[in-house]
Amino acid sequence: MREPGAVGSNRARSEDGIGKRELLAVSFGTSYPQSRERTIAAIEQTLEKAFPTYDLRRAFTSRVVISLTEKREGLTIDHTERALQRAVDNGVEELVVQPTHLLEGLEYQKLLEAVRERAGDFRRVAVGKPLLTSQEDVQGVARALIQAQAHLDDGETALVLMGHGTTARCNAVYPRFEQVLRALGGKNWFVGTVEADPGLEAVLERVREGQYRRVVLRPLMIVAGDHATNDMAGEEDSWKQAFALAGYEVLCQLQGLGELEEVRRIFVRHAQEAMEAPGL
Repeated sequence: MREPGAVGSNRARSEDGIGKRELLAVSFGTSYPQSRERTIAAIEQTLEKAFPTYDLRRAFTSRVVISLTEKREGLTIDHTERALQRAVDNGVEELVVQPTHLLEGLEYQKLLEAVRERAGDFRRVAVGKPLLTSQEDVQGVARALIQAQAHLDDGETALVLMGHGTTARCNAVYPRFEQVLRALGGKNWFVGTVEADPGLEAVLERVREGQYRRVVLRPLMIVAGDHATNDMAGEEDSWKQAFALAGYEVLCQLQGLGELEEVRRIFVRHAQEAMEAPGL
């Protein structure tokens, strides 16, 4: 039997019975249950094991995902505001919020604002950093990906990461991530985004400059959800189709970053730093 909160348990983690100390894991969310269990639930389980004196709870920032999850699975997950009110109602005194966001983008800023508005309801509140915040973070994730994909890096394969992209300044992380990959020996790696720069056309043009016969596509996202399934690996108007039409053999990997142990360790480190910081 799986322990409560283990991957595959299908637990919402949005319930009462919280003690005085809560660790709230906040994710954008996904309506793809298998990917959610391999990524978001896996991160939550790692956080729970690392901090046994905190009660771990879950919140999603996407109301659309929450609605779809409840409709399809009967699983009710708190939105951020509901999770904060639940903590107040349960008498939580110390609240540590650890987002599973990739960057300090718009979703993260909205989360900070929501938590700051309720900070006075708790004795102490702290918010951890997203995954790719420091140079140490970027290098750690880059090394983990290089190691995970080493068996595919044969010199004839372009290893392409597809990120979401953002209008926020932190979009600069994407080209920086590629630079770090290459500095660590990943000369066949490329990074692009769905909704910002560099986009698909820019990445495709750069891949064409090499002598590649195959392209491996993998999402640079915590979860392999809708963007990975449709924008990256879909049969129409997708990155897969674009590279196939350009003459490449294409392999799509529907694996979110949350499946990597190093990524989960980084979130633990960020939560620890939040616990040790002065708080909001």
